[in-house]
Amino acid sequence: MLDVTPLLAAVDRFADRLRAAPESRLRRGAAAEGLALARELSTRAQLAETPSAEPREMPDAGAFAVADQVAVAGRDLAEALRAGAAPAASLEEAVELVGQASRRAFD
Repeated sequence: MLDVTPLLAAVDRFADRLRAAPESRLRRGAAAEGLALARELSTRAQLAETPSAEPREMPDAGAFAVADQVAVAGRDLAEALRAGAAPAASLEEAVELVGQASRRAFD
């Protein structure tokens, strides 16, 4: 079974930063980065679990919900990776995606 701890840790760190961010920071782009990441992670999880189905796009639930969306999408992908539904190389890619989104949102 694949160890998905690095992905879960990266997702949790980014989600925590989003939760702690002031509204002004969220509105200046951090929320948009979070939503884009959540959508990408969600799409990857859906494609891993049911490759023949068209992935559904995660809705924009607002700046204050984006941290939870990142956390849920990251956990969905981690579970797909753990179950072997996605290639192990996808783990490293996902961790890098989270890191890039975090840097764009907060650096």
